[in-house]
Amino acid sequence: MSIFEERKIDTHCHLLDPEIFPYAPDVSYKPAGQEIGGGSYFSHVMDTYGVQHALLVGPNSGYNLDNRCLLDAIKQGHGRFKGIIVVKNDISKEELAVYKSQGVVGIAMNVALNGVAYYANTQRLLKDLADLDMFIQYQVEHDQLSQFVPWVLDAGVKVLVDHCGRPTVANGLSQSGFQAMLNLGKQKLAHIKLSGFYKFSKEGYPFSDTDAYQDAILSNCGLEQCIWASDWPYLKAPYRLDYGPMLKLVEKRFTANQRQTLFWDTPKKLFGF
Repeated sequence: MSIFEERKIDTHCHLLDPEIFPYAPDVSYKPAGQEIGGGSYFSHVMDTYGVQHALLVGPNSGYNLDNRCLLDAIKQGHGRFKGIIVVKNDISKEELAVYKSQGVVGIAMNVALNGVAYYANTQRLLKDLADLDMFIQYQVEHDQLSQFVPWVLDAGVKVLVDHCGRPTVANGLSQSGFQAMLNLGKQKLAHIKLSGFYKFSKEGYPFSDTDAYQDAILSNCGLEQCIWASDWPYLKAPYRLDYGPMLKLVEKRFTANQRQTLFWDTPKKLFGF
């Protein structure tokens, strides 16, 4: 069986459909051209590559706090999609519960974009997410994750870490942010997305300089703490990327049985598909 035919769940992708859901007027970046793709088109992409389900992530680019495009796709997908949304830091637990009833499983904090200080007072939000059995998803870079570890431990909230934690390749495996992520994974307190290599690689495809970081994640945290994601449609990518070649990287690294765990068993259980 081709890797393209193996059933899989994509745990990080974005929908952008400005013709139907216009971009928010105050966003700093408005995706265009090949960065645009709505739910209908992405469903065809999924069918092409054997993707049964997808976890949609609200993009700060284009939409920021406007989750209408994502929520509409979940509704129209009839169980095919679930969502991670972007919200205000002071959102109430009641509002979160409403989102959960609409197929949202967690919220995203884009620390790499907004900075640590932007999320300085989110302890109550983390505890609300924990009470609702929802996820906090961090997109961080460099050593940023270290700032949030005491809070997530105190709250007992389920954690997702985007894109291998986006380490600084030049700083090696011992850098504090990467080690903080590994420690959460070791304790089974976080799941790590093996994705977004172009966001921290200095070499480009096939991103060979990220291999040591992927190896460290797998050896320290175990395959069961990892999930796969495409990061489609590759917002702000500095060069062309495509779904198929990204899957081929997974085929080179993992056996068919390992891919069953990574692509299907873990995310299916984790997100309740």
